[in-house]
Amino acid sequence: MTQDRPSPRSLQHLRVLDLSRVLAGPWASQMLADLGAEVLKIEHPAHGDDTRGWGPPFVADEAGAHRESAYFLCANRNKRSVALDIATAEGQAAVRALVLQSDVLIENFKVGGLAKYGLDYASLSALNPRLVYCSITGFGQTGPYAQRPGYDFMIQGLGGLMSLTGVPDGEPGAGPMKVGVALTDVLTGLHAVTGILAALAWRDRSGQGQHVDLALLDVQVSCLANQAMNYLVTGQSPARLGNAHPSIVPYQSFPTADGDLILAVGNDTQFAAFCRVAGHPGWAADERFATNAARVRHRATLVPLLRQATVMRSTAEWITLLEAANVPCGPINTLEQVFADPHVVARGLRVELPHAQLGTVPGVASPLRLSKTPVRYDHAAPTLGADTQAVLQALAPGAPTPTKQETTTP
Repeated sequence: MTQDRPSPRSLQHLRVLDLSRVLAGPWASQMLADLGAEVLKIEHPAHGDDTRGWGPPFVADEAGAHRESAYFLCANRNKRSVALDIATAEGQAAVRALVLQSDVLIENFKVGGLAKYGLDYASLSALNPRLVYCSITGFGQTGPYAQRPGYDFMIQGLGGLMSLTGVPDGEPGAGPMKVGVALTDVLTGLHAVTGILAALAWRDRSGQGQHVDLALLDVQVSCLANQAMNYLVTGQSPARLGNAHPSIVPYQSFPTADGDLILAVGNDTQFAAFCRVAGHPGWAADERFATNAARVRHRATLVPLLRQATVMRSTAEWITLLEAANVPCGPINTLEQVFADPHVVARGLRVELPHAQLGTVPGVASPLRLSKTPVRYDHAAPTLGADTQAVLQALAPGAPTPTKQETTTP
């Protein structure tokens, strides 16, 4: 009998050097690793990626001898850790040797920060003209802010996202608010993957690598989407609307008898169906509410009426009735409720990953579902320097090998 062979992986022909830390760069390299690329995470021997220390929470073994932060685990699965000090001649030589054997390099140092080590794009592309070199910074390689450090929270504010998020002026607790996840970092990681794959597609045709310049601010502004266009076509900055939508009504959260309900009415037919379920069919015939454009104009009149109706039933009752009427709606779940949701469970969005020191650790599955080259979860994030010896001996045999002490997790 023949044993089942592992499915092929989309990017198993690629090797990626990941010199990035924290979230945007590691998020990008994790996606590439999920798709099969061999990702070598280059970390400082003494402390590694900054997020190794970002906690609590930490996951620890029973004896407490080894621990990893949940933050680090979220963005570094399927990678190999190579501990190198790039400030030393030996570390720089090792990176150059690895570059000769690699397809992609991802880094998020300050603009020009790697040039003093001879690890900038100009230097490394001269060694390997096929190299796709992706730089992730706060503000990009050019412009008046290019030398500034950039962090997600700062960019959410500077890039306009916080001006759109939070309680409206005039209401209790009014003020701008950041998104609860470092969304700008995550979106930048996604764009980095897109840029890298586009550059690799060009390399397949031309034989030439290139520099991919990703800026958190560029990504944040570009992802303002319809709100950016609302400003550009009117010249007026959109106001904060809490959980409401600037162009669709009703499309927000409403109070119920025991919590909250998200009502996401996308067209007039759905609004009429909601009105019938709510026992107010006349609202759909009222000229103030009959069309979405009218409902947007008369938002201040309609929303209080809807709130008076929604508090009369529980969230579960509303969901049962509205789903039967094909009206989009849903609860506001805690993360405990998310991972207990039967659909989330059925889609396998929680995974268990083997870890060299911790046994297994939980993780969140990739959303990519590929029929012929599915994502595999080989292992959780690596311990610091776990693969240094093996990688350098295989790919850079002439490079100096760090001592055992240098590759031990502090």
